[in-house]
Amino acid sequence: MAALERKTQIAAWLDKPAHGARLQIRNDIDVPVPGDGELLVKLDYTGFCHSDVHSIYGETPMETDIAGHEGIGHVIQLGPDVPEEWLNKRVGVKWQHSTCGECEICHVNPTACPNQHNSGRDRRGTFQQYIVVPARGTTKIPEGLKSEIAAPLLCAGLTMYSAVLKTRLQAGEWLLLPGAGGGLGHLGLQVAAKRGYKVIAIDTGDAKRKMCMDLGAAVFLDFKTDDIDAEVRKLTNGFGVHACIVSAGSEAAYAQGLKLVRNLGTLVCVGIPRLDFDLPISPFMMIVRGLHVVGSSVGTASELDDLLEMAVKGDVVPQISVFDFDEINNVMEKLARFEIGGRVVLKIPA
Repeated sequence: MAALERKTQIAAWLDKPAHGARLQIRNDIDVPVPGDGELLVKLDYTGFCHSDVHSIYGETPMETDIAGHEGIGHVIQLGPDVPEEWLNKRVGVKWQHSTCGECEICHVNPTACPNQHNSGRDRRGTFQQYIVVPARGTTKIPEGLKSEIAAPLLCAGLTMYSAVLKTRLQAGEWLLLPGAGGGLGHLGLQVAAKRGYKVIAIDTGDAKRKMCMDLGAAVFLDFKTDDIDAEVRKLTNGFGVHACIVSAGSEAAYAQGLKLVRNLGTLVCVGIPRLDFDLPISPFMMIVRGLHVVGSSVGTASELDDLLEMAVKGDVVPQISVFDFDEINNVMEKLARFEIGGRVVLKIPA
């Protein structure tokens, strides 16, 4: 395969993670060259996940200089030993850049591989025009799904899809979803509703109420005006919900979730509060109540395929706001202040 004539590209460069850091839009970043088993992808869109803000601000580990992990683009060059069928395919670049595929953990579930590499953490991410990714594990995007709609599904959608599965619920059981109108929550709400769960959506404001009810919530409770504890107890015969997915990075949401999950219920941790925050429950209460607590960061390749199929059918529709790439710093500041609803998508320069 001939080398790409273009040698440099535009990227959002980070000198060093730090609170309040800003990204530099540079046009002198080298275009990477695909190695054995790798693809060179020209990105068209990338999601801007709130976890990117955590990384850029130095709140979670970041060992690279380009963030981003929800990229959609086309394969324009193949490395050695990559089948020709990959050329020109539309693909998604996810958080999980690669796994070892050989350890004991991978044999159970590769999403927890201790030897994994991640886009925007220790490998250059999707806030650039061109990116190299391994062909193994790269997702082909189905036809009939717009690129800007597909982007948020690669991380936010997949994380929530997997989180919903981890609740172990049966149709007709109660799911509590704090932050249901947010970028993660509104995707989990749609997946849960389609699976027949009765979702109690918690958020605030008439706009969030309408969105959540339109997306399939059984009940909407406004945390600013409703007595959440009393209303949930009333709805669930006093026992509490069968499961709660905390998608918001809120300490109060975790405390509330643990309180409102019934005995033998499940709490799924997704949202990232401050890193030194511990769940407010004792081992004694875990034992007495028989609770199941699990984390969900991403999902498997097969889970993503299932989610993308739901999106093609229109069963899951991300609510997105699309911004030009050069607006990235203003967007980041708004995300940090929780001023943008739904999911953010950036259009990558051609």
